[in-house]
Amino acid sequence: MTEDHPEQDGAPDAGAEVIRDAVSRLPGKPGVYRMYDAKGDVIYVGKARNLKNRVSNYTRLTGHSGRIATMISLTQSMEFVTTATEAEALLLEANLIKKLKPRFNVILRDDKSFPYILIARDHQVAQLAKHRGARNRKGSYFGPFASAGAVNRAINTLQKAFLLRTCSDSVYANRTRPCLLYQIKRCAAPCVNYVSPEAYGELVKEAEDFLNGKSQAVKAELARQMEAAAEALDFERAASFRDRIQAMSFVTQTQGINPQSVEEADVFGLAQEGGQSCIQVFFFRSFQNWGNRAYYPKAGAGHEAAEILASFLAQFYDDKPVPRLILLSHAIEERELLEEALSTRAGHRVEVLVPQRGEKKTLVDHGLSNAREALGRKIAESSSQARLLDGVQRVFGLAEAPGRIEVYDNSHIQGANPVGVMIVAGPEGFVKAQYRKFNIQGEEARSDDFAMMREVLTRRFTRLLKEQAEGTEEGWPDLLLIDGGQGQLSAARAVLEELGLSEIPVAGIAKGPDRDAGREHFYLPGRESFMLEARDPVLYYIQRLRDEAHRFAIGSHRARRSRAIGVNPLDEVPGIGPSRKKALLQAFGSARAVARAPVADLAAVEGVSHALAQAIYDHFHESAE
Repeated sequence: MTEDHPEQDGAPDAGAEVIRDAVSRLPGKPGVYRMYDAKGDVIYVGKARNLKNRVSNYTRLTGHSGRIATMISLTQSMEFVTTATEAEALLLEANLIKKLKPRFNVILRDDKSFPYILIARDHQVAQLAKHRGARNRKGSYFGPFASAGAVNRAINTLQKAFLLRTCSDSVYANRTRPCLLYQIKRCAAPCVNYVSPEAYGELVKEAEDFLNGKSQAVKAELARQMEAAAEALDFERAASFRDRIQAMSFVTQTQGINPQSVEEADVFGLAQEGGQSCIQVFFFRSFQNWGNRAYYPKAGAGHEAAEILASFLAQFYDDKPVPRLILLSHAIEERELLEEALSTRAGHRVEVLVPQRGEKKTLVDHGLSNAREALGRKIAESSSQARLLDGVQRVFGLAEAPGRIEVYDNSHIQGANPVGVMIVAGPEGFVKAQYRKFNIQGEEARSDDFAMMREVLTRRFTRLLKEQAEGTEEGWPDLLLIDGGQGQLSAARAVLEELGLSEIPVAGIAKGPDRDAGREHFYLPGRESFMLEARDPVLYYIQRLRDEAHRFAIGSHRARRSRAIGVNPLDEVPGIGPSRKKALLQAFGSARAVARAPVADLAAVEGVSHALAQAIYDHFHESAE
């Protein structure tokens, strides 16, 4: 793979000339090209079987759609990367689009990883667990599942059917008697040897067979054992087999469509309406429906359904395992190229189909129907959200409806572990990917709520000004909401004025008498505080914003406090490792006692030299010098 950077400068309407000049130096090889505007931002990423031929198409002055014509006119420079094959170019293009988010590309909005079921084998007794992230634990992974809820329901069923442990290794090691899960028949209690290692291993094997699609064989074997137990008049054991069979039957009855001929596939249904798109993805593994998820890719006007779906698929599988079969609602161009690229990435053959009949067509129709319904709900919600933002404009006297609202709150307990947070909301609801938290650093701010707010806003807008200079800012707020009254509002205004940002609208929200929801007071610069009608939809919306900020602040504070609990002051002293730390704690009982100890007593501890004792003493007594 090689990269070339023919840079050009020119007016926005000279884009075709910029491209024409670049074409003169391009090879006739596969690769990826990037178009940049006058600010140096990537506005489009494309791939080509032949870079010279593909890019030369942009040098024509007519015959382009409005979107392409605008893109060409904005192009001020280009970059190129050649690849060995067109399939490699397709994968690189998808990776760059996800990373750079160019204005004129279809962009997958996907900030969540998929959960899996893990049967972990890094312990002598296998554990059943929910898993996200890198697969660095030894064991068998099953998925993806569309949501944590789908995984939890599956694990609940597996507990009932196969009695596998879900507790952590530390909990397992410290059990002396079975826990409640054994009492309610959801665990075989291997921790107290109520089941032999061999019998537990058989349960694990049955669970893996079930997850691998062999549910009928597993149920047949359990039915045989149930009958044998009944013939031996061991009715209690027979009843346990019956309950396990019922648990497995329940999961296949409640999963909706479960294909008979499709063992492993992802199904994509795309619906379009009102300039918006929704793609529903259904996951089928082991002949079972493992849930679905809706995506709303960002695509400007002029993108056809097939174009959106093709770009979406390449980005979707950039960081996810690829099944052997992909079923689509729309035919896409370069289907064979996509198959080749995904097969290369997956290490096995991948087939991409648009089924016309049979069970596969039924699965796609089901996905398409769900996509239409989800898009209808999305459009209705967007319309409602737009009305609420119009109400916010009216209440706070803004020039126009806000496109970005930032809400600030903080949390601490008597100054300990203070955290400030920012949440973001806009026309599409909460923008959780842009939430921010601020660990308070100033000593003054730790015991002063106003100083805490000043620090948070100073850090936030100083950084935003820097990002603006670099051309990387996420966006400027149209309204700041501060959790607090006149004092917090004054602190916020002082920061904005100091930074030359006094034009940003800011308002304070103070809880009403007795902290009653619905009796909040609102504070604006130069106005008397006011309240909204108790049933005003805008009031409910602002309460939701305030409550979301409060939830995020409390959660961030608790997380920081939990981490602080495990921190020992001795960890910060140079020269003290685990052994010496253990010896010091055994000698003095606590880190606080170590900090108060004189040098002679510290040096008396085994493994602590006089020089180290002096270093420990100096570490804890620096402020007294």
